[in-house]
Amino acid sequence: MKPNKTKGSVLAFSLGILLIAVFLQTGGLLKGNRIVFPGLPEIGEALVRLLVDGRTWLKIGTTMLHVAEALFLSAVIGILFGLLEGSSGFAYSFFRPVMILIRSTPMILLVILIMATISYRAVPVVSACMILIPLFSEAVYEGCRSIDPELIDVYRLNGGFSARVAFQVYLPLISGYLKQAFNNAAGMGLKVAVSAEYLVQARDSLGKAVYLSSYSTEYAEVYAYALIMIFLVLLLTELPGKISAFVQQKRTGKLTSPG
Repeated sequence: MKPNKTKGSVLAFSLGILLIAVFLQTGGLLKGNRIVFPGLPEIGEALVRLLVDGRTWLKIGTTMLHVAEALFLSAVIGILFGLLEGSSGFAYSFFRPVMILIRSTPMILLVILIMATISYRAVPVVSACMILIPLFSEAVYEGCRSIDPELIDVYRLNGGFSARVAFQVYLPLISGYLKQAFNNAAGMGLKVAVSAEYLVQARDSLGKAVYLSSYSTEYAEVYAYALIMIFLVLLLTELPGKISAFVQQKRTGKLTSPG
């Protein structure tokens, strides 16, 4: 069943890419503007040209570093807030207005406010971190609320809430919520980071590369960068799960092997 399911997912994803191509071709035909809606050969040529250019990989590395830093910081802060909210109704009510404010503020406005407050170099990371914190905190809070109350009563018999309880009781039980939060945060984090890089003209980044391409009306390159970012999101969301499954398989193999 698993091979068939994998083949089905690959086929569906490929059809999704084809759907994007159809949209581009349709836009070009309706508008009659091959500058804004270049053909697939032009986009493919631009993609190949970018991938063989070492500077593109430097830009990818810069942006991925921004995203990785934002994901790490937002996960740590969001998990701490979520654990506090999940273990205390007062803490949830106290932090809720702040989380609503962050979620409801338009992304572009939040980035501009951050630009006016801190150094431009830190804007991509801080902007993405601020927007991702509510994703993790809400996921952890919902996960804590879904835990069987009887399990909570068991740990309370042996003492109050502590870091040990958080890591050995709460986090393992809400791992599914955390995984979903990470998958959502990966795509959002890349989008916010690139947008912030675009606004602050971050050196050697995908955001600045998109700005330069659009400024010079090289829209084929803009779409090529968009394809690169799609694959980066897939890398962020799929690779950790594959590595975890591989490690788990190796551990299971060692436990079941004779001798």
